Amino acid sequence: MSTLTLDGTATVSDPAAQRSKADALRWARSAFYPLHSRIHLLGWRSRRFIYAPAKLDPNAASWMANKFQSAMPGALLGTDHVIAFLLHHFYLLYAALIIFSAAELIAGLFLMTGFLTRAAALVSIGLSVVLMLMFGWQGATCIDEWTMAACNLAIGATLMLGDSGAFSFDNALLARQPALVERGWFRWMSGALPLPTHSGTFQKTSLAVFAATVVFNVATYNYYRGSVVTPFHGGPVSPGKHHLDLTDGVLLLDGAVRFHAYLDGGTAAAPSNVMTAVLKANDGSVLEQWDGTALSHLPTSAITNEFAYNRFAPGPFGLRAEMGAMATITLPTASGTEAGGLRNATILQLRTVNGNAFNVAVRPE
Repeated sequence: MSTLTLDGTATVSDPAAQRSKADALRWARSAFYPLHSRIHLLGWRSRRFIYAPAKLDPNAASWMANKFQSAMPGALLGTDHVIAFLLHHFYLLYAALIIFSAAELIAGLFLMTGFLTRAAALVSIGLSVVLMLMFGWQGATCIDEWTMAACNLAIGATLMLGDSGAFSFDNALLARQPALVERGWFRWMSGALPLPTHSGTFQKTSLAVFAATVVFNVATYNYYRGSVVTPFHGGPVSPGKHHLDLTDGVLLLDGAVRFHAYLDGGTAAAPSNVMTAVLKANDGSVLEQWDGTALSHLPTSAITNEFAYNRFAPGPFGLRAEMGAMATITLPTASGTEAGGLRNATILQLRTVNGNAFNVAVRPE
């Protein structure tokens, strides 16, 4: 049965036919949605192999090891120890960077083409979590790494639970080989068929994934910046203000001072510059001082860096340090200073070009 519209065309009044037409229209619209998400997940994954291969070149200035080391101070859940271990073992580091970059590229290509969509989305989720834990704290005005990875985490979760849409290799492969309907691995890994679970189980799984994604995103953002249950803050590790952690200060028998330094806060975009080092007594009197000229002329033997990438080194105006640098530094006595005259030394203070001062207690050898 049909009726005439005002323009004279016939419309179907059968409820079942109307529902069928509505379902077809809904499917046609939804077929595009996964395509948009899959395409948008690729761009950031192809940059190292295609757009910036120098990041994978150990001899290039943009070698990724420097990026890893700069992320180490704010990395969460023990990933800082993993980074430090890799930085001490070049071949493991190089293999890890190649594997990580290849996983990003391959997962991105699979998502873009809609091939094994759910498996690729699961890999994308894992990569996003790792990036948020390692690099999420960086970005002085906007936590860039966290924002990008959080978005990809949400999209990856959606694609893993949903489907790949009509325009995908998964659906093309199923059309050519209908027997794949009976393959459990294809149902789990591709996005061409519903997951082989009961409706109730799927709903519970979806809610669990949703909750985990929201909790992880909100919790990491609150930790890095607040604005959720606390006021906005710069994070436990500042991405904009350099900070020196000084430990193990020792006054040597010859009057030299040895200490351990770690640049554990600030931006990787610019180094920190130590302009002055001052050795003080309890009463605040200055016993010894090294100005920018003295620091900029420290011999190579006076600085023992723990990593081969971001380092402490003499600079044009003093002692220069890149983000994540760790070193044991020895300041020799100035000419004419007797070691006995420094026996009351208790504090070594380093002053940076920004006017910040960092202290370390000094004990006799």
